[in-house]
Amino acid sequence: MRLSLVVMLLLALPGLPAPALAGAPVLPPTVLSKIDPLVLAQTAGGGQAEFLVVLADQADLSYAASLPTKIEKGRFVYHSLLAKAQSTQGPLIAWLRARGTQYQPYYIVNMVWVKGDASLLPALAARPDVASIQANPLVKALPDTPLLAPASGPPLAPAGIEPNVTYIHAHQLWGLGFTGQGMVIGSGDTGVQWDHPALQPHYRGWNGSSADHSFNWHDSIHDSTGNPCGNDSAAPCDDFGHGTHTTGTAVGDDGAGNQIGVAPGARWIGCRNMDQGNGTPARYIECFQFFLAPYPITGTVADGNPDLAPDVTTNSWTCPLSEGCTMPNVLRSAIRAQLAAGIVTVVAAGNAGPSCSSVAEPPSIYAEAYSVGALDTGSDIIAGFSGRGPVTVDGSNRRKPDISAPGTNVRSAYPTNTYASLSGTSMATPAVAGAVALLWSAVPALRGQVSVTEQILNDSAVHLASTECISSGWPNNTFGYGRLDVKAAYDLASLPAGVLRGTVASSIGGSPISGAHVNVSRDLLNYNTTSSPAGLYHVHVLSGTYTVSASAWGYLPFTLGEVKLAAGVTTTLPITLTPAMLHYLPLVAR
Repeated sequence: MRLSLVVMLLLALPGLPAPALAGAPVLPPTVLSKIDPLVLAQTAGGGQAEFLVVLADQADLSYAASLPTKIEKGRFVYHSLLAKAQSTQGPLIAWLRARGTQYQPYYIVNMVWVKGDASLLPALAARPDVASIQANPLVKALPDTPLLAPASGPPLAPAGIEPNVTYIHAHQLWGLGFTGQGMVIGSGDTGVQWDHPALQPHYRGWNGSSADHSFNWHDSIHDSTGNPCGNDSAAPCDDFGHGTHTTGTAVGDDGAGNQIGVAPGARWIGCRNMDQGNGTPARYIECFQFFLAPYPITGTVADGNPDLAPDVTTNSWTCPLSEGCTMPNVLRSAIRAQLAAGIVTVVAAGNAGPSCSSVAEPPSIYAEAYSVGALDTGSDIIAGFSGRGPVTVDGSNRRKPDISAPGTNVRSAYPTNTYASLSGTSMATPAVAGAVALLWSAVPALRGQVSVTEQILNDSAVHLASTECISSGWPNNTFGYGRLDVKAAYDLASLPAGVLRGTVASSIGGSPISGAHVNVSRDLLNYNTTSSPAGLYHVHVLSGTYTVSASAWGYLPFTLGEVKLAAGVTTTLPITLTPAMLHYLPLVAR
């Protein structure tokens, strides 16, 4: 890390074209600006490093917002991303092959993982098809590990439904017949003991008598040493215990009294993205890529099936900026792809509290990720370790977390065939993922509608006010929108709903406007979507009277109030935007 700091300091010196480190290439500023300083530091003196070569041409996924179903969204996103990668990566891959360089292509972000030395950097960075070269550091993904030691002594006996489950009123939806049936939860973690008694019945790869791991499991660990699961495990395996525990909180139930999961009727699939608690950006992205379109154990991404994608993914890990995870547009792009495909990405807010602005690491800092804080189980008191906002590391001042759930002394599955009580925002996160599965099983029309679903969870949460951390009242930077209440979310989502759709076009010639932001709002409800390349927009809303607004670069904003939207009715509202230049032309003429 000290070497990386030296590189960054040298880059800041005026008139110095390249880092003055032994063995480092001397590069012109335009080329140097594409290379992460950590990559330069890691390869200085002849060393090799892993890095991510991000291509300039990235797929446009905005059209997905106008597609009405999760299946349609997922197919469009998968095929768009894969086609973009296949049509643009060829020359770069041929160049790498000609030099005998190790590489692995990705498509969820148009990039190529490379392992090489400094001699590759000048030519790679000079290529016009390369946008940047980002570091792929090994990072401690579970900074909360000290909090996660399983309790000593004999296995804990069940005492009915676990309190972290009842406190969010999940059992009340079970009583109505909704347990998450038909929904799939993706576990991106340290792996899973798939045949744990509380997990095997809920594994999508289990048919009651045999297992088929294709399309249901992927291992992104390819180069570990001494790992008990080895590399490229062909069956789900947990090398740390953490992933078994989090998956149990989402779906676990052994049928014999261990009611540990929020959505026991849902199925789970898994991807191991950490090597005994250590991750890399590439490992995380590889799991997001698998979830977007699962593929066979012996297959490739080209064999992916987006129809088998999970509905929600649970992610109880971090990518610390302090350890070199500085690629904001890479990991974030993978999460944006999940969002476009109608998949909810639930992430832990981290355990760096109680200080303010302690939500400070990807992916919890991203607007596209649904970040979860931890409550002391059985109370509405925030856990001392739970990360707080606002997010300041990226200058956004973004409010985080988004919501809170019980996260202390959470009893769940643990290898081998036992149970343990653990604490952390890691434990709160899968409860929210399970809640999404419950809600979508109860209100199928919400499936794939990520923004609306998150809005409903927010608006129905138990309001917990706080004046700490540069926030006041509700929502705030301590609890977010408050304590998750999935029964209240169901009640809100069950109100009659309708559809608003139409086109966004220019007032000059009627040409469609792509990428226009459309907002439909009333009271605390806010629905947002983006127009497709054909100018189409489409949004599901609860019935009521709304204000509709639209905006796009180069056009004057549009606002229309008193738009009445009825249950079970599709309302068509054409939106016309006036080019901003027309507004200013009379001033120029005078």
